[in-house]
Amino acid sequence: MYYGQRRIAFHERIYSKYGYTTLKEHMPSSYQYMTEWNPDRFISWAQGIGENTEEYIIKVLEKKQHPEQSYKSCAGILHLAKKVGHQRLDNACKRALGYERYGLMPIKSILDKGLDNLQDDEHFFEELKLPKHKNIRGGKYYQ
Repeated sequence: MYYGQRRIAFHERIYSKYGYTTLKEHMPSSYQYMTEWNPDRFISWAQGIGENTEEYIIKVLEKKQHPEQSYKSCAGILHLAKKVGHQRLDNACKRALGYERYGLMPIKSILDKGLDNLQDDEHFFEELKLPKHKNIRGGKYYQ
């Protein structure tokens, strides 16, 4: 890295995809606190909220090749507990686990739509079943 005509920093080049070479000292002070983050910290934070949240955070961390790439998503998800409460966040994580969608946006969407407050989907689908009627042939008719 150069400033003017003078070299002020040197990083070894890494040819691997998504490799990191940044030194902590070269990061802005507002980002240096993030270097103290690690998967265990997010998992223990999630344990304090609920078991579904813990499982969801583990899945978010596993989704990326490097866990560091998912730290902001994890922090965003866990900070939602301050806004909506532990129970709602844990319910949203339970629903998102069922959808197999991992990240901040699925959780926000579930919370914004109030889907975390709905009962299990099994009860919902039972209500959608067709009623018995003599004009409904059923699957056996077509065999």
